This record gives sequence, C-alpha cells and structure tokens, in this order.
Amino acid sequence: MSKRVLTTESGAPVADNQNSATAGVGGPILLQDQHLLEKLARFNRERIPERVVHARGSGAYGYFEVTDDVTGFTKADFLSQVGKRTETFIRFSTVADSLGGADAVRDPRGFALKFYTEEGNYDLVGNNTPVFFIKDPIKFPDFIHSQKRDPFTGRQEPDNVWDFWAHAPEATHQITWLMGDRGIPASYRHMNGYGSHTYQWTNAAGEAFFVKYHFKTNQGVRSLSSEQAAELVGKDANSHQTDLLQAIERGVNPSWTLYVQVMPASEAADYRFNPFDLTKVWPHADYPLQRVGRLVLDRNPDNVFAEVEQAAFSPNNFVPGIGPSPDKMLQGRLFAYADAHRYRLGVNHTQLPVNAPKATTADNYGRDGLMATRYGSRHDKNYEPNSYAGPSQTDAALSAPLAIAGWTGTHAAPTHVKDDDFFQAGELYRLMSDDEKSRLIANIAGGLSQVTRDDVIEKNLAHFHAADPEYGKRVEEAVRALRED
Repeated sequence: MSKRVLTTESGAPVADNQNSATAGVGGPILLQDQHLLEKLARFNRERIPERVVHARGSGAYGYFEVTDDVTGFTKADFLSQVGKRTETFIRFSTVADSLGGADAVRDPRGFALKFYTEEGNYDLVGNNTPVFFIKDPIKFPDFIHSQKRDPFTGRQEPDNVWDFWAHAPEATHQITWLMGDRGIPASYRHMNGYGSHTYQWTNAAGEAFFVKYHFKTNQGVRSLSSEQAAELVGKDANSHQTDLLQAIERGVNPSWTLYVQVMPASEAADYRFNPFDLTKVWPHADYPLQRVGRLVLDRNPDNVFAEVEQAAFSPNNFVPGIGPSPDKMLQGRLFAYADAHRYRLGVNHTQLPVNAPKATTADNYGRDGLMATRYGSRHDKNYEPNSYAGPSQTDAALSAPLAIAGWTGTHAAPTHVKDDDFFQAGELYRLMSDDEKSRLIANIAGGLSQVTRDDVIEKNLAHFHAADPEYGKRVEEAVRALRED
C-alpha cells in the first residue's frame, strides 16, 4: 500500500511537520512558514458557537420501522405501510449546561429526531418530559437566562432559578417532573422521549387530527438519585455519551416504541383544558396511546463534531401529512431553531451531510452564501417562475388549514373550562409512592432553601400548596428545616 502524503489545505505536500521554519538554527520563526500559519489559524477556528441551549449532546444513527397502520390519520409517506423503514439520526442533550458540562445532572433531556424520508427530512424536536416550564415563547429567553450562569457570579444561582419560577406558576407541573425520580436519567437509553408539543396530522381525505408523540424506551426507565448522580459525575462526566457509544459498539442497539395520542381536530375547541398548552398532558383515559412503530439506534457517528455538533434540527421541517398546531411554544420554535442554526452553522447548513436529505434531493433556488456547495448547471436559473424547466410548486398543502378568528394583538392564552396551572402537578404528585414523594420534597427543598429572599420562597411555596395541600406543607417544612440548620 502506497504511503499517504501529508498536504496543506491547498493540497501541496508538507516537507516537515515537526519543526517550524526559522531564520537560522534557533532563530525567530519566519512569517513565510505557510504550513505553520495555516495550522495555527485553523486551530483557532476549530470550534463554532455552541448552542445556547442543548449544548451538551450525543447522537446516533438508526431507523424507524412502522408496525401499525396509521394511514387513517396521516398521509405521511414514511408512515404509509407496515414494515416500512426510514433512516434516522437522533441527538440527545442536556438543556441548561454548556458544552463542557456533565451528563448526569438534574435537567430535562433533548430528544431530537431526524427522519430522512423520501419526501424530505422530517424533524421531531422534543424532550424526555411531556411538558415544559412555560407556555409562551416570548418568555423563553427570560427562562433560559434564569437557568444559565449568572453574569456576575459565573454560576447557576438558586436565586435566579427560583425567582423566575416564583413568577411562572405554570412551571409547577414541569418542576414536579424535574425534581422527581425521573429528573436524572441513568442513561439516554433508559429514558422516554416525547414530542411534547401538539402537532397536526392530515390524512389523504384531508381530515385533520391533533397528535402527541410518546417514545417509550424498550430498555425500561431507569434513573439516578441525586447522590448516585454526583458520584457518577465524579467518575465520568461523559457517562451518558460513554454508555450510548459502547452499547451500540457492542451491538446492544437501544430501541423505543412510538405511540401517539390522537384527537380529532373538531374536539380541540371544547376540550376541558387548552390542548395546545405545553405545560399540560392529555390524560390517557381521554386519548389512549396508539402504537405506530419502533425506533432502533444501530450506528455511531464517525465524527462527533461533524455529525453531532453540526446536526441541525428544526421543528418547521415537515413533510406532507404532518404540520403545526396553534401551540404557541411550537409556533415560536418554528422560527427560533432554524434561525439558531443559520447563526451557528451558516445559511447553507442544510447541505452538510448529516443535515442533507438522504432519500431525496433538495431542489430549489437557494444560491450562494458562506460555504455553498450546491450550484447546479450553468443554465440553471435562480428565480421562479421561469421558462427553463426549473422546480415548481406542487399546489398540495402539507397539512390541513387552521381556522382563525378575532383581533390581532397580544393575547393571553385561551382558557378552557378546567384550565389550571396546578391541577396536573397535583395529580402527578398524588401518583407517586411515599418514597418518590420524599425524594421529590428533598430535591425541591435542597434548591429552594438556598434562595436568599423570603418573598421568592413564599411565592414558590404557594404554588406547591395550590397543587396539593400535603405537597405544599411538606415542601414548606423541609425548606424551613434546612434554613434553620
């Protein structure tokens, strides 16, 4: 086998990769050493801006296989036939910490899935919790600022975290999830994934349904206590990345079963609470889980930077038969995610291999920009319509239209008969065993007791009292005991 030759970026052979060019033996380095300058300049630019949220992540390739007929609900081609397989890429992540953070921390987990379908890429960008802290995207930057490192102290501050939650009673449900036993997954393989938002499915007849996605882990749900997590972080800060990588390398391919809850669109307006409120779940008694298929991960990325850090997911990447709902948080993310990737990776990030369609070809009039790789032939036009057989529209809507009415302006979310910020948090608390409740109380009190302002503590305690009297009383007693120590 012939020896490979080391070259510069321009392809010229490198004579010496061990010694810089100098003015004589032991002399100063010469500016003309193009290889040295190129290496140092590239090194300075190896990193791109990390994600503001979901910075710390791991990924894997796999496939999704349809196991049940759902054509009565959606015309999406990748869901059109039992047994059909579609290549996928998934990125798991923590939310609040930076790229250098640890895996085993108390934080929601991102569950972002890209389907490389024959009708284009479909991105389903969710979490490992079915709900979230807020219901309106205008509060998202404030929420994240409160959870990230304080600009003065440079660390996450309980005062900031709990002060925001004190002013966001709708966060009580997600706080109960986060501070409960599932707040620290034992690994990415041992947690469920959720679309979290409400989405729209449309069938071939044009009938519309609202759906929620549930990916149930086939490995079983396993979580860590705060003490177990602290010990694991000390041993291996990359614990979840290590586990995912090694499992797939051993051929132990993790899998999830996808279920959906399906609500006929006509039932949404009169449902007992707002079905598009991200802080609430749909009770299974109202809309039972219906099985769709299974997700299997069977291949690790060859390069974490190229395929995990440069992976770009956007919830506005829909395919025919799937579309958005009036979920305000989803509506905000339709813009924010794509815009974040244009900032981090450039306007042509969709041409990167991990983001480019695999089962079809992108064909549009987008041209130029930083790192453009798609040009077309010399006769292709960059405008539409044209007389040169360029790509044209289908006139077939991806999803059913949504009826709207009323005046433009800033409006609070619509309230339904039984809308409430606390009821479902109380329901979740009452579902817990005595041991689960005790751990939940300890986790909440451990953070809330560090808050320096009494009024912020009182506002948060009021939320837990409103969710369940016992819940509130136990948190209050635990906080008081810790503050008296």
